[in-house]
Amino acid sequence: MTDTGNEYDVIIVGAGAAGLSAAQVLGRQQRRTLVLDGGPPRNSPADGIHMFLSRDGFSPLRLLETGRHELRAYPGVQVVAGRATESTGRIDEFAVTLDNGERHYARRLLLATGQVDRPWAVTGLPERFGRSVMHCPFCHGWESRGKSIVVFGREPAEVMLAAYLADRYTKEITVVTNGPHTLPEPILGNLRELGIPLIQKPVTELSGELDDLEVHFADGSRTSFQLAFHRAPVEPQTSLAVQLGAELLPDGYLRVDEFAQTTVPGLAAAGDLARLPALPDGLTLVSQAAADGVRAAVWLEQGMFRAALPVPLS
Repeated sequence: MTDTGNEYDVIIVGAGAAGLSAAQVLGRQQRRTLVLDGGPPRNSPADGIHMFLSRDGFSPLRLLETGRHELRAYPGVQVVAGRATESTGRIDEFAVTLDNGERHYARRLLLATGQVDRPWAVTGLPERFGRSVMHCPFCHGWESRGKSIVVFGREPAEVMLAAYLADRYTKEITVVTNGPHTLPEPILGNLRELGIPLIQKPVTELSGELDDLEVHFADGSRTSFQLAFHRAPVEPQTSLAVQLGAELLPDGYLRVDEFAQTTVPGLAAAGDLARLPALPDGLTLVSQAAADGVRAAVWLEQGMFRAALPVPLS
């Protein structure tokens, strides 16, 4: 790479918990680091994050604001607003192009672009996602104790969320499939044994707010609940990795190893877009994303250090 003023040791794409945590590690190791902030994170509508020691109930946006403030202590770290649209190159010669045409170069590339929720296109549901429609019982189950809950879902894993909530938090649960849908008998058997009603009528609208929601059905009937859960399909943001030839897992997540390394040398990933092949699903916890960012940055740093040694280590 030539000296053009926009060259870095590491470019981090994504300024959520994973990306900022990685930047802090690299900043402390005096690595010239660029963090590309593509906009608000997935959890920005939520009132607070949970299961993050010392930050329980913290606003997601306040957490990131605090992180960006801490990064100011490290002059080698630069955070800029911009969405990466293209990635090319290879180890020691990566290039990232932004939507404004700017192009930046780095020896290593770390993707922390997360994932996007794709909730049902039911009137009133997407705009309530993260506020009165929750997706994760680990993140929001404690706050749902004793409430009447509707679980929107059609696939087995989505429907079994109702069984988990009934086991942990409340007995007032109803599953709504938004129209007729065939479910495996073991799933139906669990719903029956747990006394969880199953409504298979089409839904036209979700109205109201937390503690006062109303589900409107196509036949004109309505049912009231205090809270909704919806394990919406997700879309890991892996386009940059695909451009570089990185391998995806069958469910669309980016494949990484124990060192957060993808199948492309020098390309690492942290947070919600990636997972180990041995795990059945990705963990989408803020604390996990932050830990992923630290892990990825440590091993990127160690890789660059070893590569620069005058005498190679065996």
